[in-house]
Amino acid sequence: MFIELTDHLRCPADHEEQYLVLLPEDVVARSVLAGELGCPACGRAFRIVDGILDTGDTPAEPAAPTALDGSAIAALAGLGGPGGYLVLVGGPAAQWAGVAAAAPGVSLVAVNPPAGVADAPGLSLLRGGRLALKSGSMRGVVLGRGYAEDPWWLEEAMRVTLAGLRIVGEGTAPEAADLTVLAEAGGWWVASKARNRM
Repeated sequence: MFIELTDHLRCPADHEEQYLVLLPEDVVARSVLAGELGCPACGRAFRIVDGILDTGDTPAEPAAPTALDGSAIAALAGLGGPGGYLVLVGGPAAQWAGVAAAAPGVSLVAVNPPAGVADAPGLSLLRGGRLALKSGSMRGVVLGRGYAEDPWWLEEAMRVTLAGLRIVGEGTAPEAADLTVLAEAGGWWVASKARNRM
C-alpha cells in the first residue's frame, strides 16, 4: 500500500468520518508491506499484510472478470492528466497495469480485486465491505460487475469521488439524483457526480 494513500483513508466504522493512524512495520520504496492502522475515534485496528489493507466484510464471491482492457477503462474514467487516485473495484482491478500505462502519474487503488492482483508500485490494495476512503478524495471510481448495480457500492463510489468527476460501471446505468449519466453502451455506463454533493 502506497504510504501517501494513508492521508486519504478513513475508518470504515459507522461513526463520523475519522482518519486512521499508521504504525508501519515494513516499508519498501514508499510501499507499506506490513503494519497497522488505528482509529482514534473508536479504537478499531486494521492490519496491513503483504501490502494489503483488509477492513473486514469482504464480499465472499470472487470478482467477476471484465471485458475491457486498461486503456479503455482509463478512457472511460476521463483522466485528464497526472496526480490523484483512481479506484478500481472488483474485476477492473485486474487491468490495473494497462490503466497505469494509459494514465501515467495517476495512482491506483484496487478494491476487492480478483486473485493474482498483488501490491506493486503505483497500486494500493484494499479489501472490505465498503470504501475505506475519505469523502470527496478520489478522481474517479470504476465499479465492476456485481458492484455497479449494488446501491451500497454506488453510494460509496459517489461519496468518495470528487464533485464533477466520473464514476464508471459495468451493468445497467443507475438512476440516481446525484449522478448524470453521460453515456451507456456495451454493458458499461459513464456518469459524472453532481458538483453539489460530497
